[in-house]
Amino acid sequence: MQLWTDLEQVPPGFGPSVVTIGNFDGVHRGHQAVLDRILRLARGDGAQAVAVTFEPHPAAVHRPESAPELITGLEDRLALMERTGLDATLLVHYTLDFAAQTPEEFVSRYLVDGLRARTVVVGHDVRFGKQNAGTLATMVELGGQHGFEVVAIEDVGDAARDGEGHQRWSSTAVRALLAEGDVDQAADVLGRPHLLRGTVVHGDARGRELGFPTANLGDITGLVPADGVYAGWLRRGSAATCASFAVPAGRSVAPAAAPGQEEILPAAISVGTNPTFDGVERRVEAYVLDRTDLDLYDQTVVLEFTAHLRPTQRFDGIEPLIAQMNEDVARSRDILKP
Repeated sequence: MQLWTDLEQVPPGFGPSVVTIGNFDGVHRGHQAVLDRILRLARGDGAQAVAVTFEPHPAAVHRPESAPELITGLEDRLALMERTGLDATLLVHYTLDFAAQTPEEFVSRYLVDGLRARTVVVGHDVRFGKQNAGTLATMVELGGQHGFEVVAIEDVGDAARDGEGHQRWSSTAVRALLAEGDVDQAADVLGRPHLLRGTVVHGDARGRELGFPTANLGDITGLVPADGVYAGWLRRGSAATCASFAVPAGRSVAPAAAPGQEEILPAAISVGTNPTFDGVERRVEAYVLDRTDLDLYDQTVVLEFTAHLRPTQRFDGIEPLIAQMNEDVARSRDILKP
């Protein structure tokens, strides 16, 4: 996938293209359906499949006090988009100046002159241009003026969790599920386990003292789920690179590492403040099952969340805590075993 961070980087004469526009936070199954649609249209028309996306999230520019937390960091978002088979992504640096363009200016500069769009695929609720003045009707009108077709797609999803109605696949739905700690349902919407990326930093070494040495994550990108204990996977080395992602939802066994890749390790993951020790700092730490020999400090790792085991608890002493940790490890081992 070609990645352009400025319109000037698009090669002269590029196109024709089939283009879609969006934030694609999480690259969930709804996004995947849209990207699959533009790929099929492009392949059938001898065109290039291109996504236009934004960094930072527009809400972080217009209303930073209420902007949503991002499900995935930029590196992982682009990696997941690449996994869909896109030919190119145009990553637009979103600013107030960019947002001040009229709908006509945006379409003319980016879609027509820049990407030579033959088809533009958007949702019925699309908004673009200054003050979000552009709508689906605007895009259709501009398409008629500039010679591109507009394809409007319906929301996609599956049955609601209560068995009634329709649950839309959306970034908002994923955030709500992660806020509940429901990583299993979040994986259903994402089409893969939820992931975090971070660098292993030094902690209090309390886990090692208890017999469960943990990797503490710093510089985390991705939305941290609700406090609690989870079963999941720790990827390190080249197994934590972008090419390793897109594990099918519901898969609990470790995907095989390709030759030359590093390890994909089963783990029990803790999110919270360690209330037994009167902790106040919220942390994410992972114990790799049955391994006390790992030196992960300063390494970049990815954590994948497979199942929620229990909420965070305060224990009356070390012995009941260790007993519960042994139970957490046993449950994690059972969930993650091949």
